[in-house]
Amino acid sequence: MKKTYFVLAVVIIIIIGAYYYFQSSPTPVDNGGQTATTTDQTTDQTADLNKPEVVIGKSAGGRDIMAYNFGSGTTSLLFIGGIHGGYEWNTSLVAYKLMDYLKANPNVIPGNEKITIIPVLNPDGLIKVVGTSSRFTAADVSADKEVVVSGRFNGNNVDLNRNFDCDWQTTGKWQDKTVSGGSASFSEPESLALKNFVETIKPTAVVVWYSSAGGVFSSNCHDGILPETSVLTKTFSSASGYRAFEEFNFYEITGDMVNWLAKINVPAISVLLTNHTDTEWTKNQAGAEAILKLYAK
Repeated sequence: MKKTYFVLAVVIIIIIGAYYYFQSSPTPVDNGGQTATTTDQTTDQTADLNKPEVVIGKSAGGRDIMAYNFGSGTTSLLFIGGIHGGYEWNTSLVAYKLMDYLKANPNVIPGNEKITIIPVLNPDGLIKVVGTSSRFTAADVSADKEVVVSGRFNGNNVDLNRNFDCDWQTTGKWQDKTVSGGSASFSEPESLALKNFVETIKPTAVVVWYSSAGGVFSSNCHDGILPETSVLTKTFSSASGYRAFEEFNFYEITGDMVNWLAKINVPAISVLLTNHTDTEWTKNQAGAEAILKLYAK
């Protein structure tokens, strides 16, 4: 009988302990399948992206990909340079010039806008040619033409502008050359970092600098040019003096960044500088200011 009482007492103690344990445990919060902790982390990450300087990812070689924010509005405008690294080093310089201009003249930024600039999307390619993945001058550029060409590609020898999800292929064309498009769309850490960044900040419009053809080109991924993209193209063209084009058709392009942006319904244009050495700042300042005015409220 004593043994029976002992077992019963143990069972009662276990039941009481379990009751108090579950009463004190936090109740999961239903946030679309995510816990409250995950939601807090997402909120913190979004807040971090609003800081003046943000690391949006790493290159194939482990280098930081930096984004710089100006203004605090809710209309997000994104400007990108340096997707082809040291081969198109002047596209990074024009992006840095825009950064310096906005810092010195914050009054040109409408109150409803936030301007984000990524001056060097391909830091691996830039460092091959100028010896750094951040600020540089034209005097730092290698005089070796083969070195400059090698700077077009990232640390995996992939052409990043052939790695996005519009007509992606493992190999692509650059003029009359065959280049690597990566093992899959967004296989490269740089293009994946930009994809994640774009999906997070949801830009209203995107301007990407390339060289060299001297023109403003609309984006399109087989669904026609977005009406707002047409306005964006004409606005930048009229202000800058660059000729406007509905498409880049000098040769077949696969895996193009701005065409991927069109695919996900983000208005985007390519601004091609006239050569590989000049920033043509007067033209691009006028074009950028016109875009800011276009979206001002």
